Amino acid sequence: MDIAQLQAYAYFALVVFLVLALYGYIYHLYTKKKDSSGVDYEEYSNMALHDDIDDTPVLSISKEKEKDK
Repeated sequence: MDIAQLQAYAYFALVVFLVLALYGYIYHLYTKKKDSSGVDYEEYSNMALHDDIDDTPVLSISKEKEKDK
């Protein structure tokens, strides 16, 4: 086995590893939509699209909650 064949096997193994890592990361993103505190940050992705003054806020804060702080 010469060095060129060894490089080809190493390149193939690296590509397979990177593809598996990419699919694992994508799977992780779609199964863990909420973080540890329970906040779903996917709601914030529409803020750039829905930024008119009449649009509903992403996270509404009640008046009672503001008074407690």
